Amino acid sequence: MDVGLFSPELALILGIVGMLLIRLVRACDRVHLAAAALVVVGVAFTLACVQIVEARNSSDCAKTIPLFTGMLVSDPFSLYVRAVILLASLLTVALTILTGIPDREDSSDLYTLLLGATLGMMLMTEANHLLMVFIAVEMASLPSYAMAGFLKGRRGGSEAALKYVVFGAAASGVMLYGISLLAGMAGSGSLAVVLPHAAGHLQPGPNFDLATAVGVAFLFVGLAFKLAAVPFHFWCPDVFEGAAAEVAGFLSVASKAAAIALTARVLLMLKGPEAIGVVIGIVAAVTATLGNLAAFSQNNLKRMLAYSTIAHAGYMLLALATLRRDAAAAVLFYLAAYVLMNLGAFAVVAFVRNQTRSEDLDAFRGLSTRSPVLAVAFTVFLLSLLGLPPLAGFAGKFQVFASLWSASRDASHANLGIFYAALLGIGALNTAISAYYYLRVVRVMILEDATEDHTPPRPTTIGVAFYVVGLSLALLALGILWNPLTSLTAWAVS
Repeated sequence: MDVGLFSPELALILGIVGMLLIRLVRACDRVHLAAAALVVVGVAFTLACVQIVEARNSSDCAKTIPLFTGMLVSDPFSLYVRAVILLASLLTVALTILTGIPDREDSSDLYTLLLGATLGMMLMTEANHLLMVFIAVEMASLPSYAMAGFLKGRRGGSEAALKYVVFGAAASGVMLYGISLLAGMAGSGSLAVVLPHAAGHLQPGPNFDLATAVGVAFLFVGLAFKLAAVPFHFWCPDVFEGAAAEVAGFLSVASKAAAIALTARVLLMLKGPEAIGVVIGIVAAVTATLGNLAAFSQNNLKRMLAYSTIAHAGYMLLALATLRRDAAAAVLFYLAAYVLMNLGAFAVVAFVRNQTRSEDLDAFRGLSTRSPVLAVAFTVFLLSLLGLPPLAGFAGKFQVFASLWSASRDASHANLGIFYAALLGIGALNTAISAYYYLRVVRVMILEDATEDHTPPRPTTIGVAFYVVGLSLALLALGILWNPLTSLTAWAVS
């Protein structure tokens, strides 16, 4: 039973081992492994989707199954999120094939790291023990550090990777200390034991325990770092700017999905107290506001999208601050839309980089006349990130904001209801603010002429056009037909 439910992860493990061993064969030493990576991730994604269908059709569709003596858990929540992560990985591998990064010599290294990071992120969604939480976070982080500096000979990439390693190690150390405190106070590492125990010792009164409060705070430090939430966001813009656009796109969506899933699991199992929701709400509001305001002055598109990533982490945390299941379902819908629109935006940056050798805003001037397919697709991705109908970004934000409105009406006391309503107002205001830098790029692509220092790009290939048009149509379809995915997300949090 455990091995069968673990089959998508096993597919990735076999793929990693195979890619490491294939280089030992002299005849395969120079073979490009992109197709192999695509097959491995495709098989894992198919297995994950099959498990979702089987789980939904079973007599007990919301069943929770402990795996490997309870270290991991298979439930609707983990089944859904790991499918989203595998989708992000699959789209990333396809993107690298179209952009030509990596080359044959480095393909084994990059795809091994990519599969390893994907495996760690999937384990983050299934973690049911504090030890497994830490191992999964590190399994996702260590390959990400290497991928950030993967482009050889680029000083910016090496500097970004070094910053990522140093800050990541510090955050991991703090989180590990918090985990040790929580396990020591509860006498167990199981989340089903630790989190209810922690909740009982966080309420004001005679049962309040400072060590437990510190442990919970330190645990959330590690999660906030993975989410790039304020005040642990400082690594994100530098890393995304220094890394290849393909890697930055993967980290922005897959890593975010895993971190949001683990944060949601912890918050829902913690079951209060409301003060934690208030703290999460304040952090979310500051994160969304800072991300949007900092994106105003960015001319490098990867850096702008990095601050946009920070802002979207804030939007998702706004919903989780309510500590409600319907809000978690809204976040899961948002995640699926976010994978498509944000990875699509980074993909266009990568394609334009290949054509103009630049990732700055100037490279996008007059893109509508030089590469109309890319310009139209990028406009769709940016408008979806902004949250305009009838795109999936609007559907996601609408559900997040609706959960805040519902929480404000159902709050246990008036002040808490006012707080949730204020979070809703901050989210709506930030959406309006973000229109400036998203529409700024659209204006540059459509209304301004190309600069002379950028050589005319090559014609858009069929593969590139199929990739960006496919993602655009998926966003449009998901923005019009909500019900299938909302039904799936409601089941996922059941």
